[in-house]
Amino acid sequence: MGLLSGAVSCIRFNVLTMPEDLDFSLIPFHAISPGSLLRERCGFVTYEPGADFQLALGVWGFRVRIDKILLDNTLIQERLKELIQVEEEQVGPPSPQTRRKLRLLAEEELMQHPMPKSKIIECYLTRQTLFVGSTSKGHVGTVIDLLKKIGVEVDFKTPWLDQGLEEGANEFIELREPGQSLWGTQFLRWLLSEPDVLLEPEKGNVKLMNSDGARISLAGPILHEVDRFLDQGAELLSAKILAETFAFQFDGLAYRINGLKIDAYKSLHWIERLESRMEKINQVWEFLDQKFAKAQPELQV
Repeated sequence: MGLLSGAVSCIRFNVLTMPEDLDFSLIPFHAISPGSLLRERCGFVTYEPGADFQLALGVWGFRVRIDKILLDNTLIQERLKELIQVEEEQVGPPSPQTRRKLRLLAEEELMQHPMPKSKIIECYLTRQTLFVGSTSKGHVGTVIDLLKKIGVEVDFKTPWLDQGLEEGANEFIELREPGQSLWGTQFLRWLLSEPDVLLEPEKGNVKLMNSDGARISLAGPILHEVDRFLDQGAELLSAKILAETFAFQFDGLAYRINGLKIDAYKSLHWIERLESRMEKINQVWEFLDQKFAKAQPELQV
């Protein structure tokens, strides 16, 4: 999933500060060299080889590549057994300290031919807003940290933060991440009362939390079950919804979208394709923002 192709996962940020001359080449991506003891590397890359980061005046498209080497513990254990056997034959049963050294040796040997796993996070940046094509807490954090190193400071973009709305008390929902709010759960519940918004009726996907703090996941034809839990006082955390011509999973608690399916526009140049898809993504955000503005007088947080 990304911004340029596939189903879209997206979270927005307000740009707080940005240098006049933005230079992504200050932190380029470099692959992990064979034999290196590095386990992870990340940096900025362009959408296409040889392309520019700047797409237009005040608009940038960039990707963050993260390479990580995750050693298979089974392989480590098998090699460690071999090293222990050699140690026992030559010296005798190894001490705990020697076992630790042998384990490090096993890891170093396996690192001689690393097979890193790569992750690409696609982003779109204007002087006002950052769009990150991922909702993974770790990946989003990496993007923010790298941008900070080149002078770009951002903060979560949600209606409650933009308007400085006060957070209400709740007996059983714990807000674990920055940007999360009970305003979002109340908004999602209100949103489903709108005539142009529906729960996905056949392949639904809903997450709730009951008054005991237990998280509940429902999938499939879940309309009646959702109503039953809501009547019992459960809070709605996220739901797969149909709104206008779009279908997507909306995380109300954090105000982010997942699994948004839009046209691939394969016949277009990649910049035109990105701009066309970003136009559709923005339509979804504008729809949600307008609905929140309508809902706010009726929400109780």
